[in-house]
Order: sequence, then C-alpha cells, then structure tokens
Amino acid sequence: MEKSLWDNWVEEALSKLQSLKLLRSLRPICVSTNEQQLQLLGEEYEVFNEMQKWDRSSVEVSISQTTFHRWLHEIPSSGDEIVYRDGVVNDEAGMSSRQFKKLLLFSGNDYLGLSSHPTIGKAAAKAALEHGMGPRGSALICGYTNYHRLLESCLADLKKKEDCLLCPTGFAANMAVMVALGNIASLLPAGEKPLKDEKVAIFSDAFNHASIIDGIRLAERTKNVEVFVYRHCDMSHLNSLLSSCTMKKKVVVTDSLFSMDGDFAPMIELVKLRKKYGFLLVLDDAHGTFVCGKNGGGVAEAFNCERDVDICVGTLSKAAGCNGGFIACSERWKQFIQSRGRSFIFSTATTIPIAAAAHAAAVIVAKKETWRRTAIWNRVRDFQALTGIPISSPIISVVVGSEEKALQASRHLLKSGFHVTAIRPPTVPSNSCRLRITLSAAHTTDDLKKLTTALSGCINLGVIGSDSSNVYAKL
Repeated sequence: MEKSLWDNWVEEALSKLQSLKLLRSLRPICVSTNEQQLQLLGEEYEVFNEMQKWDRSSVEVSISQTTFHRWLHEIPSSGDEIVYRDGVVNDEAGMSSRQFKKLLLFSGNDYLGLSSHPTIGKAAAKAALEHGMGPRGSALICGYTNYHRLLESCLADLKKKEDCLLCPTGFAANMAVMVALGNIASLLPAGEKPLKDEKVAIFSDAFNHASIIDGIRLAERTKNVEVFVYRHCDMSHLNSLLSSCTMKKKVVVTDSLFSMDGDFAPMIELVKLRKKYGFLLVLDDAHGTFVCGKNGGGVAEAFNCERDVDICVGTLSKAAGCNGGFIACSERWKQFIQSRGRSFIFSTATTIPIAAAAHAAAVIVAKKETWRRTAIWNRVRDFQALTGIPISSPIISVVVGSEEKALQASRHLLKSGFHVTAIRPPTVPSNSCRLRITLSAAHTTDDLKKLTTALSGCINLGVIGSDSSNVYAKL
C-alpha cells in the first residue's frame, strides 16, 4: 500500500526521536513456564451457546436499605457503608440491617454481560495463582509480559491493524494518542517552534468523550496544535472547516458510538472526507468494540471501513467486562505513541490476571459466544417496539429537561426496582438532563416490558417517540 503523508511524518518523527535517543521499546518479560501452553490458552476455555444463570448477576444488583433511602431523598453519601460477609450492613451512625433492595440494572456498560462469566473469572484466578498480581512497574520498565503481548496481538487482529498498545484505561489510551499527536509538529520543524502551517490541526466532534477533550487540551499546551470543534456529526460543517484550513497535518477524531446520546458517527461520510483531504482518522470505539460488527470488531467493521481508520482506541472495561484500554494502529504509530504518550509511559502496567481475563473475554468468549451480540441487538429492537422511541444502539438517552424532572424520574424507577441514574450538569448542559438507559445481552424481553411500564409512569413515551431529537443531547 502506498505511503500517505502521515506515514512519512510519523517516520520522520521516529527518526528524530532515535537521533535524540528518546525512542522507547517494549521488552516483554516471560512469566509463563510453558510458552506453548500460553499460546493455546483458548483451547481450555469453556464457552456456552445460550444465557446461563450467572449471566443475570451482571444486570441484577443489591443495595442496602440505607443506600436506598439516601438515593430516594437525595441525601449525600460518602460511600462509607460497610457490607460484611454475614450480610450485615453498618453505616456511620452505627445502624445495622440485614435488608437489601434488589434492583435490575439498566445503567451499566457491560453490554454483553461478560463481567460475571465464570470462564473469564477462572482465567484471572489461574493467572493470579501462578504469577501473583503484580505488576512490577510501568510497561516500559518491567511491567510488560508475554500475557500483555498475546492480548495486544489478538486485539490487533480483531481491529485489522498491524499492532496494538495496551494502556491502563481507555481514558489513558485517548490521552496518550492526543498528546503524541501534539508532539509530531515539535519534532519535524528545523526550528524550536513550528510555524502555523507546520502545526497539527485537530478536528474534534463537539460531543466527543471527556478523555479526548482532556487529551486535546493537554496537547494544546505544547502550542503545536490548533483545535477545531465541528458540530456533532455535522459533515457539512467539518468539510467547511477542513477546506478552509491551510495546515497540512490534519487529524479528525471522533467517538464511534456516542456514550451519552447513543448515535453513531457518520462513518461513510467521514471516509469520503478522509479520501478527499488525506487526514488521519482517529476513532474512539469504546462503546462499539465487541458489540458491533459480525465479529465484534466494532463500528468500523459494521460500516465496512476498518482499513480507513488509522488509529482505533478501545476499552476492555465495557463489553469485555474487564478493565483497561488499548490503541490499535500501525507498528510505527505504536512505537511513536509508546515513546511520547505520557499517560502510557508514566502509568503502571495492567496486572497479569487482568490481561489474562481480558484475553479470555475479548478473544475467546466474546468471539465464540456470538449469541450475545444477537441478543443485545434483539433487545434494541424490543425496546423500540415497546416504547416507540427511535433508537439505533443499546444506549438510550431520554431527555426530560430540568434536573429536578430527571431526579424525579430516576427516583420513580428506583421505587419500581430499576437502577437508572439521572444524568445532570456538568455531564450534560442545563435543561438537557436525561435518563441514560443501557441494554445488555443479559436482559430479557420481559425485563424490557417491566421497564417500559415503569417508564410510562413518569415519562410521556408518546411525545418522545414522535420526536427523535428528544433522545439526543449534548455531552
């Protein structure tokens, strides 16, 4: 494949880092006594072809009556209730109770219900018993092992990329990418400060996740980037900004599936603009990975444009039911980000048991138990049929307006046995407070029928269903 301008720029930056002796390399430590056994881990994992009893624990939670009371009356809590093994709950006032309130969870991000999967738990336990927790340090020092490398390779295959870099969180992954991009301009010019045309122009969707926004803000402090915010999913506005920008180094960064609105980035239009302007396309696929696409490859796979995404950021803390983040990209971009991405460089590496669990979740269970993806999209269709709300993903944002209205609706659902939190400022702007409802493969149609009945008691579903703009609001 012919090299792009961005390929040349990142290679030049790598050469500069090498000349300055600032290029950093990963040196995997082998902790497995049997390398062949590590490579064949998937063969010992048990998978299932339908929902099991333990899947329900991913959407069923219990809270103490004290917590229930505080939530209903909006009483601040520092989380200092202690639940003992015998089921006794002690609060700071010395009160105790054996009573709990069971709730059906509709506000998490465990889209496939994998957080309670026994195979994933066994993978973590086995690794912990053999190697302890660790890690020994940051990935560039001594925290990177053959378990990490195996997971990276599998995630790169899933995303159809040359390589992958594990990060402690998805937040850290986005921060690392944005900060690394800010370093490109400072490494290429001959002088100390790049001229305006030599800077990096970053075009960011107005509703992008906080981790992208914070990463861009940190990159801005280097004075090597200029930021352009385009209206949410507005490709006409983005095209206008791109066409009037004289800087050569252009980057477009967007969420793939927006976490507070549940809508998808216009991938086909983005790809057309990428071909027109030659920008670097960075996709945060946190909510689409393992959920979207035939193989769980994410939103780019679903839209058949995986090869058009240059850098794909993902997380292991949502549909994988584990913890951690990753950056799927080319080998040269990986080397550059691991050398200049501060949130990666200065963070302790993911623990070995978590890496083992994530491998079991992401590469084995999520890949083989395809019924989970079928189930969650069936629930999306069920919810739309039951409520009339036009949705396109497992994330449903029901805007109710004022903060008090959102709190009242949340309290009504709580009394009805549902865990659905009110989303309020500063997460969303004033008067766009909403209920953020999320669906899981572990939910049943009957669960949705009960939720719809409860929603009808506090929200006019007919009004929301007749106006699709009501289910979208700014992050």
